[in-house]
Amino acid sequence: MSEKKRILVAPLNWGLGHATRCIPIIKALLANNFDPVIASDGAALELLKREFPNLLCLELPPYNITYSKKGSRFKYKILKDSPKILKNIKVERQATANIVANHNIAGIISDNRFGVLHKGIPNVFMTHQLQVLSGSTTWLSTKMHQKIIKKFDECWVPDSKDEPNLSGKLGHTDAMDLKLKYVGPISRFNRQDIRIVYDIMVLISGPEPQRTLLEEKLMSELRHFTGKVLFVKGIVEGDIKKDTRNHITYYNYLTSDLLEKAINESKLVISRSGYTTIMDLAKLGKQAFFIPTPGQFEQVYLAETLHKNRIVPSCSQESFSLNILEKLKDFEGLQAIDYNVDYKNLFGLFHTE
Repeated sequence: MSEKKRILVAPLNWGLGHATRCIPIIKALLANNFDPVIASDGAALELLKREFPNLLCLELPPYNITYSKKGSRFKYKILKDSPKILKNIKVERQATANIVANHNIAGIISDNRFGVLHKGIPNVFMTHQLQVLSGSTTWLSTKMHQKIIKKFDECWVPDSKDEPNLSGKLGHTDAMDLKLKYVGPISRFNRQDIRIVYDIMVLISGPEPQRTLLEEKLMSELRHFTGKVLFVKGIVEGDIKKDTRNHITYYNYLTSDLLEKAINESKLVISRSGYTTIMDLAKLGKQAFFIPTPGQFEQVYLAETLHKNRIVPSCSQESFSLNILEKLKDFEGLQAIDYNVDYKNLFGLFHTE
């Protein structure tokens, strides 16, 4: 019997979305007789170590991207950090070469990690951002991103190619020279027909200091709420910690199975408008309220599009208050898009010699 091919799966550590959407990919690799090796850093790596304790998990050099406290300065800060990011991509390329050589890697799936690719083996880049929104410089950021994508053998877009879709203009482009495969919206969750326990669930993650600023804002507002609240902070460290104060139950984080149950048990989810969160909540058919990360054009666009289409209401971080939730009655909530991912066909790339 031939040895299982080792596939390196490397999500970006920027919030938890890149890591969590790799979970169904890793499970599918296992189901299709591959041997996945996980590589990332920080909270993303910690989360995947907990999800897959029996798999080999390796550390990649961190990008160390943080947000400014003011959303309006986000683009400036990214530009200022770009020499550091470019240097990191070089270091990441070298780290990848070492991993490929030392661990007999036969293929790569990189979720938005620019430096995780290696000549001589199949390389996949996974992203929902074929167009990278950055205000007046969108044309430039998109051109730069597409230039990176072209270095890979295939680009997997976790969305539907046609309408209805979830990513809008982010995941759809007229560029003809990209080797695209639309794999459909992917989620680690399944809808469960269970009793609603929580009136509101708060689900946050993402780079600091914006994660903490949103946590403080929501904690302050929800003290005045009379219903039952579940508050998941998205801090992946140590053991799962539970803290109940009056009507609010706090967790630092939850593993996938616990989180799946908790979202299914919740009537409304308040969260960032990160794309992975949108895919997860659509799969579960949830009512949501979105607060995009200040200055992050992609999240603002997704929130505004869903708001405009009367699917999910949203507002800015500063303007959130409890009474704004009254808007929910005018919105239909997220619905699942029927799409079965053909993983056997998708992984065919790794069977080519």
